[in-house]
Amino acid sequence: MPETTGYADIAAHYRKKIQTGELSPGDTLPSLREVCAQFGVAQTTANRAYKKLKLEGLTLAKAGVGTVVAGPVSSNIAARVQMHETTGRALGGDETSHIVEVGTVGADELVAPRLDVSPGTPVHVRRRIVSRGGVPLHLSSSYYPAYVIAVTPELTEPVSTGGSRELAAERLGVPQEEVLEEVTSRLATEQEKTALGLTAGDVVVTQVVRTVSLTDGRVVEVAVKVVGGSAILRWSTPLRSKA
Repeated sequence: MPETTGYADIAAHYRKKIQTGELSPGDTLPSLREVCAQFGVAQTTANRAYKKLKLEGLTLAKAGVGTVVAGPVSSNIAARVQMHETTGRALGGDETSHIVEVGTVGADELVAPRLDVSPGTPVHVRRRIVSRGGVPLHLSSSYYPAYVIAVTPELTEPVSTGGSRELAAERLGVPQEEVLEEVTSRLATEQEKTALGLTAGDVVVTQVVRTVSLTDGRVVEVAVKVVGGSAILRWSTPLRSKA
């Protein structure tokens, strides 16, 4: 690269390596000193590039090691897709899903850009509590665009389908391609505390926003899941093998 390389160019260089799989989860990136030498930049530029990758959730700082490629915490996404294909279920044998709300809402500022619609656009929502052994695990709200509801009218009923996005993809005749997961931490709302049986005054929860896309580029579902604990990560998981 030329001497005029900027931090965005360096970030793009490593981002591509991560996205293509040349760098895998757990792999260590070059040190800042090595980046400076390779691209002919000052350490502030190299540091800014690495900070951008970290903010995107692509890398993590690991004590005693350096900067490493981040790996997904919930690595069972693809396994659940495979489970649905072979058994018709997307939940484990000891997991249950209870629908607590279905209806139409205006897409908010979190959901709208992920569904590629304007804020306030009517979208369908399904809220459910997933439990394991009778203990609430998480509260999930799934949002669907009109073209999904058109082929899966079952989603307008308060009955669990066992794999709504899989059903929608099947009806649309297009395989799932990828799920992008964005994870942040925040305080639980009173509604979330009640649903999950949380009793403390201020409870930190993890919010996982999953955007599921099909091979034709359309988004089939945006799901917002709230669980206990805290994290700040972002990653995408391929849902099918690419030739």
